[in-house]
Amino acid sequence: MASVTNGEIASAFDELADLYELDGAVVHRVLAYRNAAKVVREAPRSVAELTRAGSVTSLPGIGRTLEEKIRALLDTGTIPAAEKLRAKYPPGLVAVGHLPGLGPKKVRRLFDELGIDSLEALRAAAEAERIRGLRGFGEKAEEAILTALSAEHAGEPGARMLLSKARVVGDAVVEALRARGGPEARVELAGSARRWADSVKDLDVIAAAPDPAALVSALGELDLVESVSSSGEVGARAVTHTGLRIDLKVVAPEQFGNLLQHFTGAKAHNVQLREAAVRRGLHVSEYGIEDDSTGETVTCATEEEVYERLGMAWIPPELREGRGELEAASERALPQLLRREDLRGELHCHTLLSDGRGTVAQMAAAAAERGLEYIVFTDHSASHGFGNDVPAEALRAQIEAVREADAETPGIRLLIGSEVNIGTDGGLDYPDDLLAELDWVVGSVHTSFRMESERMTARVVRAMEHPSVDAIGHLTGRKIESRPPYALDTYAVFAAAARTGTMLEINSAPDRRDLNDLHARAAAAAGVWITVDTDAHAPKNLDLVVYGVATARRAWLTAEQVANTRTWAELQELRKPGRAKA
Repeated sequence: MASVTNGEIASAFDELADLYELDGAVVHRVLAYRNAAKVVREAPRSVAELTRAGSVTSLPGIGRTLEEKIRALLDTGTIPAAEKLRAKYPPGLVAVGHLPGLGPKKVRRLFDELGIDSLEALRAAAEAERIRGLRGFGEKAEEAILTALSAEHAGEPGARMLLSKARVVGDAVVEALRARGGPEARVELAGSARRWADSVKDLDVIAAAPDPAALVSALGELDLVESVSSSGEVGARAVTHTGLRIDLKVVAPEQFGNLLQHFTGAKAHNVQLREAAVRRGLHVSEYGIEDDSTGETVTCATEEEVYERLGMAWIPPELREGRGELEAASERALPQLLRREDLRGELHCHTLLSDGRGTVAQMAAAAAERGLEYIVFTDHSASHGFGNDVPAEALRAQIEAVREADAETPGIRLLIGSEVNIGTDGGLDYPDDLLAELDWVVGSVHTSFRMESERMTARVVRAMEHPSVDAIGHLTGRKIESRPPYALDTYAVFAAAARTGTMLEINSAPDRRDLNDLHARAAAAAGVWITVDTDAHAPKNLDLVVYGVATARRAWLTAEQVANTRTWAELQELRKPGRAKA
């Protein structure tokens, strides 16, 4: 078998999903390949190795059929089903289907009726005004296609940008456009930024205002914008100095809800929504909801109207990934997702004692200002591998210092813990008697990242079996867009966490968000308590909790599933036997 990366396997599944969608396959088959692509792309181990070992079906959503496809790709470099479909549809047709607003049915109609088989052919037909006469299109759709094509050729998209960096840009754009548009203007971020994904390719901004041209003009005047490649009263495409692309779309107020909904949902969500609408005799798009029986198209000023028209409750943006949210919305059974204000304590932060940039007093004051009831100081242990280590003697002194500070600080409980490095054999830095003195112990891997999966898994599981380890920090060690996760059998870890009573952390650092949303949902389903912590290294870093909360929301977590939504006294009931602190 050839060596094939997870990314290459995921790309092959994405292509197969595109081809099946063009071929009119049932939506479940298309979604199976899209979900498989995501699972493969985010898998903590080599999927090729798992396939060779005969255990790839242990990954969620990967069954025997998909295993056969992966084996074929490893053995021959291709998937026979994809080869067959490539022979049926020109390669340029897939690119046409990637343009916003062009679903598979429209792409097939363009191909079957006008012979459009590439972006170049699409542009020629639109410029010749041959598309507007097709059923389901029209003049506005033709204009939108030309706008999308101009954006497509405005330049190669840059690398994905970390969400925290992209939202700084997005929030500034939204604020500026709202100011220019006046009190009647509605401007919102859409797309993956609104869903609080880990990173983004670009920013979608949806707006409605009495003077659309003023919003388009305002976008081009922003200091952060390097150039505007296309503009008009219906929107514009801009590029920032950092290479981030911004798509502004302006519509009439009565259509705002349709457009915001359409450009917020992930592709799987929108595909499933369209299929659900068809079953009700409706066709849903960014332009409105068409009733097949009457031919009438209804536009919606709000997203709530869109979902209600389709018989569903409004779905929080973080859930719009095609993972069961439509069924839950139809049954009015969506969970009450975690909110920032639900969190009552911080269980993982650092001070000047190790590599932090704030004193105990400064961190405590910042936590109190944010309404927290308790904060645990968890400076790095004696061998975490990056300097500023805390030997046992220094930790003992810090225990006394924090106890004294707690007695002198009203309004918030100050507690002492440690982020203890997990050695290669699963052992911990400090002696057991010192660990037992601490209010809270977070075990984390900070060294020897490249261990093979079996050893890394055993390493973490042994740490969880220690009676003093309360939680595991940033389990997979990933750094979004810069470092892959450790080779780790996460599902074996979840089972061990449930067995030992060890909690697992969602680390809110924007470049970590680890556990990720899929892992956090699976861990909670396995009966594991989740904590949402900032890993703050400075007082202002406590605000990064919004990224941990967003990850928890994407994982469908409620306040009841997150341990630090409890008071410190209530939290004791959830801990390992013998770990409760008075």
